[in-house]
Amino acid sequence: MNLPDTLLGTSIITTGLMSGLWYGWTVSVIPGTRRVADTNYVDTMQHINRAIINPAFIIPFMGIPAIIGLAAFLQFRSGDTRRGWILIGALGTYVIGVLGVTIGGNVPLNDALDAFDLAGSTDQAINDRRHTYETPWNRWHYLRTAANVAAFALTAAAALVATETD
Repeated sequence: MNLPDTLLGTSIITTGLMSGLWYGWTVSVIPGTRRVADTNYVDTMQHINRAIINPAFIIPFMGIPAIIGLAAFLQFRSGDTRRGWILIGALGTYVIGVLGVTIGGNVPLNDALDAFDLAGSTDQAINDRRHTYETPWNRWHYLRTAANVAAFALTAAAALVATETD
């Protein structure tokens, strides 16, 4: 296997892994956390948001654009503009729809939740904090999930399209 195809495969795997994380969260964590008390919700989300900042998450999350971008560059360089343009579409979708949404939407909400003093708050303050966090966070999450699935589909489509050299 050559380097352009290896990076194309790596693009598929990494976008697929990240899509799986977001999708799994959508179908399991969100429905589960809807059923817990406000204090439990805020406490759980504070812990999850801290725990996810680790190399196993950050490296693929932030590295996917470099992998897709290099895969696209090598496809163009090898003369396969069809695959190259599909990968450019995947790259743009991921950068705007996943990174942009997460950094611009989810992270500020996570930071505000992290700064919230759960132990020193009233039940009403905890309820208010949950509701100013949960609904907008979930909306941003659904958007990034859809964008990541689209980026994954585009990377897979790039592999399925016949090469221009065939």
